[in-house]
Amino acid sequence: MQRRQGRVNAGLLLLLYQISQVGLQNIPSVTLGVLALNIFLFLNPVRPLHEVCISVNEGLYRKNWQRLLLSPFHHADDWHLYYNMISMLWKGIMLEKKIKSIWFAYIIAVFSVLIGVVYMVLEFMLVKILDDPSYEINCAVGFSGVLFALKVLNNHYNPGRVSSVLGLQIPSKYACWVELVAIHLISPGTSFAGHLAGILVGLMYTMGPLKKIMKACAGGISSFTDPARPRDYYSDFGGATYNNERRPYGFWFPPEQHSEEEIRRQRLRRFERR
Repeated sequence: MQRRQGRVNAGLLLLLYQISQVGLQNIPSVTLGVLALNIFLFLNPVRPLHEVCISVNEGLYRKNWQRLLLSPFHHADDWHLYYNMISMLWKGIMLEKKIKSIWFAYIIAVFSVLIGVVYMVLEFMLVKILDDPSYEINCAVGFSGVLFALKVLNNHYNPGRVSSVLGLQIPSKYACWVELVAIHLISPGTSFAGHLAGILVGLMYTMGPLKKIMKACAGGISSFTDPARPRDYYSDFGGATYNNERRPYGFWFPPEQHSEEEIRRQRLRRFERR
């Protein structure tokens, strides 16, 4: 590992201050874990940036697939880390409480890898369309692609809001597109294709098949539940209760209901058998 040395990381210090102002107890567990992982890997990068960034050349041609896992969680400098993690902090607080921690962690894991894949597809298309091989070596790092995807989800789960972009009041459903262009104009060195990949993955989840595919893949794991659908029933001290919503598919059997007198008799019979 290479520990960063040689200067005070003002962006990192400001990030830690902002986190302390919010309070660790107010940050959901997965969001806090993502913040901690990014900060840790900033201070202790697994490899130098040129060995973790993702590009068509490295990911597709040389098949360095591990870069899909490493590139989102490494950052070029402390201010790159600061702006991404401050955005993650607020988006995470809103989304994780909305869709629950396990599903949010699942989304972060899937999006982190899938955005890298979509990024390579976009760069490869630019190579072919523009006949410019330089796009093959455009190498990207950072969490901002995932953040653009989360912004799409946040706007989907919290519709009708207005976002401020460069002082302009923009309906939230268009804000990610305005930010995409604005960031590229203000900071030309940022990855337009990486940010666009995030938006496209977010739309694949909210409007396309990605959410259904993720549910199908997680279907055999009891810990994963559809965040938009309540559980069938839950146990209570006095018996079982259930909500009687119509189920969208499959067969289900509500727990058998008994009167209080029947429950009392059953308990007495259990004691008599002892």
